[in-house]
Amino acid sequence: MIEISALVADAFSKKASDIHLSVDMPPIYRINGLLVEQKNFGIMGESDLVMSLKKLFDQIGMTNNLEKKEIDFAFSVGEQVRVRGNLYYERRKPALALRLITRKIRTFDELGLPDILKEFTERDSGLILVAGPTGSGKSTTLAAMIDYINENHPYHIITIEDPIEYIFTNKKSVIHQRELGQDTNSFYDGLKYALRQDPDVILVGEMRDLETMSLALTAAETGHLVFSTIHTNSAASAPERVIDVFPAHQQKQIALQLANTLIAIIYQRLLPRIDGKGMVPVLEILVGTPAVKNLIRENKLHQIESIMQTSSRQGMVLFDDALFRAYMSGLIDKKQVYEYARNQQEMGKKLG
Repeated sequence: MIEISALVADAFSKKASDIHLSVDMPPIYRINGLLVEQKNFGIMGESDLVMSLKKLFDQIGMTNNLEKKEIDFAFSVGEQVRVRGNLYYERRKPALALRLITRKIRTFDELGLPDILKEFTERDSGLILVAGPTGSGKSTTLAAMIDYINENHPYHIITIEDPIEYIFTNKKSVIHQRELGQDTNSFYDGLKYALRQDPDVILVGEMRDLETMSLALTAAETGHLVFSTIHTNSAASAPERVIDVFPAHQQKQIALQLANTLIAIIYQRLLPRIDGKGMVPVLEILVGTPAVKNLIRENKLHQIESIMQTSSRQGMVLFDDALFRAYMSGLIDKKQVYEYARNQQEMGKKLG
């Protein structure tokens, strides 16, 4: 039997971001984006994994039955690491994915995030969305933005998360963190009742459905600063993703609400640094300027990317331009730039 807490401590010391445990396999760490087998721990049998899980669940006070086919959970290891876990089954056998999160909330400078994100947090109301694939650092970026507000403003901040990842300490702000299943039944319920809890800032972990999106827009429209994540493959496509969730007869009203409240949409990816020392965030940024808001109101969403190309002075950045900047700064290599570029032909010309 492997002690999962000890495994987490070992993975953290090796700067791993994730751990994968499967039957008849050694533990696998994701380090700098790559999966690496940890053969020194040996092969895990099914009974070993089940016993390890039962011990962990006993330690963190979980009453969930291991017969459930998927279980989300979170726990801490020491003072440094917070872990987000998911137990699932494959070929009728248990498997475990663990995401390691440092307890320390890193600053914008430590993460290499642009200062314009600080400007977004200074707004007293509106909507800020962070998009990107799983594992792209969305939660880390949001945590940095929330903690920046925490350090600089006497606000009431409510977060609704699944599960709680970063644990905040009250500084100038008062922060209440609510977890799905433990403190509220759904993002929709948490957001609905948050509006009655005198918040200044609301973080909704994910806008998963029509009802949650509608409430988030209403909250942003009624004087709250709202943060959330959304799954899209670019910043420019996010407005269409939000609007298309709603039935046709509601879409015009939703477009108006989105145009009235949008502060910014940030799309990001994490790429391995060329020096092997961690990951680099590459950010595409769409700012809710009057021109962008007009395109949303008039349903000319296909023109948003063109506006972004000509609005660098307003802080807008297209993903390929952000990629090229990271390359020119010596942070990533040429192969990565070409691999992740949306317009590979154009990028090829730039790279020469």
